[in-house]
Amino acid sequence: MVHPLHHRPRALLIVSAVLIALLALSGLHPYDRVTWWMEVAPVLIALPLMWATGRRFPLTPLLYGLIFLHCCVLMLGGAYSYARVPLGFWLQDLMHLGRNPYDKIGHFMQGFVPALIAREILLRGQYVRGRKMLAFVVVCIVMAISASYELIEWAAALAMGQGADEFLGTQGDPWDTQSDMFMALVGSVAALLLLSRVHDRQLASLLARSRS
Repeated sequence: MVHPLHHRPRALLIVSAVLIALLALSGLHPYDRVTWWMEVAPVLIALPLMWATGRRFPLTPLLYGLIFLHCCVLMLGGAYSYARVPLGFWLQDLMHLGRNPYDKIGHFMQGFVPALIAREILLRGQYVRGRKMLAFVVVCIVMAISASYELIEWAAALAMGQGADEFLGTQGDPWDTQSDMFMALVGSVAALLLLSRVHDRQLASLLARSRS
């Protein structure tokens, strides 16, 4: 009898094992426990979802790798809070910025990774015809996700008052919402321009294996 784990993509097994270890590490002594839970919530959703669908809908190695990277960004932000991540302070000093820019990295990834997720689902399901329309729909999906996340942040601010400051990470910027969505837009376009060809090759290989 074949063990159920053997039906899972090896990339999923590796990603899951490392993410669980990093998740535990990030949650040992976070700056703020409530903020940590809110920031790592997507990781806690993504892992079970990938396992639930891993057998009948395995993803490309590229996508597993990107999801892993995105989760790392989220967990680091949860551990320190986005306005206090050391990497952000280093970038702030290097680029002579007025604020810690780590949250912008998070929102860039919020566009970069979901763009490839949406692209993979749309292509494999043959939901969209034409490359231009595919790119348009992918960017629209990313912007919808970004807008939804900003609504969640707004709801958190209303519910928690000043207690939501660490989660919001606005650092006094009145245009933080708009710049967050812009970074997601930039991330989605960058992903399509940089990785579409690699993604196409991996998709072709994945579909060929599924037919054999």
